[in-house]
Amino acid sequence: MKQQDIEDLRQLIEFLKSHGVAEFDVDRGDLKIRLKFNPQEGAATGLGDLARLLQTAPQSVAQAAAIQAGPVAGLGAGATAAEPVANADAGLHMVKSPIVGTFYGSPSPGASAFVAPGDHVEKGQVIGIIEAMKLMNEIESDVAGEVVKCLVSNGQAIEFGQPLFSVRQA
Repeated sequence: MKQQDIEDLRQLIEFLKSHGVAEFDVDRGDLKIRLKFNPQEGAATGLGDLARLLQTAPQSVAQAAAIQAGPVAGLGAGATAAEPVANADAGLHMVKSPIVGTFYGSPSPGASAFVAPGDHVEKGQVIGIIEAMKLMNEIESDVAGEVVKCLVSNGQAIEFGQPLFSVRQA
């Protein structure tokens, strides 16, 4: 390993420790790294939590983790999980993801979005696509109403049950 790689690894270890990540694995060709820290009560961290941590990490740490863990974790430095819903969204219906995958807001790159904030949707109307295992799954609105906010971005990794849209029911 080069000196810069060792320094990047040190920064990654410090970052993971400071955020309570219990385990981290990288297997990339002939490079295999497994980090396992002493478990602390309630410190188990999933991929969604790791994605949030990488987004807030210093740039050099986030790049090192994304480069080393890219194919393993399936998440880049720009991936995030859903932010907690603010009180301003109280009373709104959340359309949630029925599967794990990658969210796309339009039928193809460069095409207009299925829906945008302010649009009226009907129950059963396609509002997005989630790619899972190379299959494109249409996501339909489960209520009729006005789209208030899209809670995810195009190309974002999505978890099961993650809120995608907030809708004011008609």
